[in-house]
Amino acid sequence: MRDATVAVHLARGAFSMKCQQCQHENSAKAKFCEECAAPLARTCASCGSQVSLTAKYCPQCGHPLSPVRDDPRFASPKSYTPQHLADKILTSRTALEGERKQVTVLFADIKGSMELLADRDPEDAQKLLDPVLERMIEAVHRYEGTVNRVMGDGIMALFGAPIAHEDHAVRACYAALRMQETVTRYAGEVQLTHGVPVTIRVGLNSGEIVVCAIGNDLHMDYTVVGQTAHLAARMEQMAKPGSVLTTAGTLELAEGYVAVKPLGLVSVKGLAHPVQIYEVTGAGAARTRLEVAAERGLTRFVGRDIELAQLGRVQQLVRQGHGHVVAIVGEAGGGQVALGARVP
Repeated sequence: MRDATVAVHLARGAFSMKCQQCQHENSAKAKFCEECAAPLARTCASCGSQVSLTAKYCPQCGHPLSPVRDDPRFASPKSYTPQHLADKILTSRTALEGERKQVTVLFADIKGSMELLADRDPEDAQKLLDPVLERMIEAVHRYEGTVNRVMGDGIMALFGAPIAHEDHAVRACYAALRMQETVTRYAGEVQLTHGVPVTIRVGLNSGEIVVCAIGNDLHMDYTVVGQTAHLAARMEQMAKPGSVLTTAGTLELAEGYVAVKPLGLVSVKGLAHPVQIYEVTGAGAARTRLEVAAERGLTRFVGRDIELAQLGRVQQLVRQGHGHVVAIVGEAGGGQVALGARVP
């Protein structure tokens, strides 16, 4: 009788996960809280029963469970963060604590990981899944992002904090594309050797967080401002296998640097209004701000006859072999650049 009741509940999606941090009721499949992005307790995907961190099979229904990250490589951010990035984080943490930072949040997970576990020894399944996580982490670190959590079959990463980068959204997009590329190559090997498909999905969103504290183990405690992490997690859940979804907030910061496909407005649980989403399909042709600006169309240099004449004279002198340096100075954010010309 109980099994029949469980089946009916599962069909109706009746099971929910209560976040221990904010008490929000989440869907049964959620790995992170939809409200505050805190990791959720471990449950069986088949019957919804809460299970221990060491269980390999559900004690209620016998379903195989996704292995928990007890590998020391994933124990804390310090264990998998390259030393040069760790040094940057620890050097800047005093200045960061208590600061409000603009960041891009990345969520990535292995789509259909439970299917990979079916009829497999958990240790054998973990040998298939760990290389995927390693490729995700490598892609994040390549662009100086920080993997704040490794959870089950996925990761959560931040770009823009604790390592500050003005182009955090661009770096997050490039990292997402790289992890898709490297995992796809690995998936081809797994398909040939084990006959199982391996795909990942990635979600991105940009917004603000308040950095609360950064521990010696590099774990960062922070307070989410608005829907920053919530939307990134939703993008991951909505993404098709092998794709990268992002919001307009991230695209606004990375426009010109990446190629995207508009997917229209979609309804997101917890938000009153639909959200415009995009699929990131590749890197754009532009690599610098000047190239991006040129694609949009550069404005004319108007009303600066004296300055243009000075630049012209300097150009002539440089051609004659006289080295000069010219600097354009203006208010911060005005788009000024430094120009230099030198003849050995």
